[in-house]
Amino acid sequence: MISTRGRYAIRVMIDLAENGSEGAYIPLKDIAERQGISKKYLEIIVKDLVSAGFLVGASGKGGGYKLCRKPEEYTVGEIIELMEGPLAAVACLIDGAAPCPRASECETLPLWEEYDRLTHDFFYGKRLSDLVR
Repeated sequence: MISTRGRYAIRVMIDLAENGSEGAYIPLKDIAERQGISKKYLEIIVKDLVSAGFLVGASGKGGGYKLCRKPEEYTVGEIIELMEGPLAAVACLIDGAAPCPRASECETLPLWEEYDRLTHDFFYGKRLSDLVR
């Protein structure tokens, strides 16, 4: 399940893509108001987005946040994984996981691998620009 952190991060990114014309910084209070989300909660979310290099922030008069890249250069998958962690359905399919000793005899592994591919391809196949009005 994708939490509010993941969903709200996508909404913040969409809002910035829609309202950040010509590289303008958008105040967080404006985003919070448009999105109907607490500014305090958004502060936590944008901090992670800035740390990951998805957004850049500026303080003071005329400050706020803006995208670091063009909307078509962000995938929904990377935003979700930043906020939620790996999209893998089971631990043995997470990148870098220790090899499962039961993998060769696991009857459910093909099911999880297929689900993992579908989920990954779906979210990484969607660009932020696909969600912008």
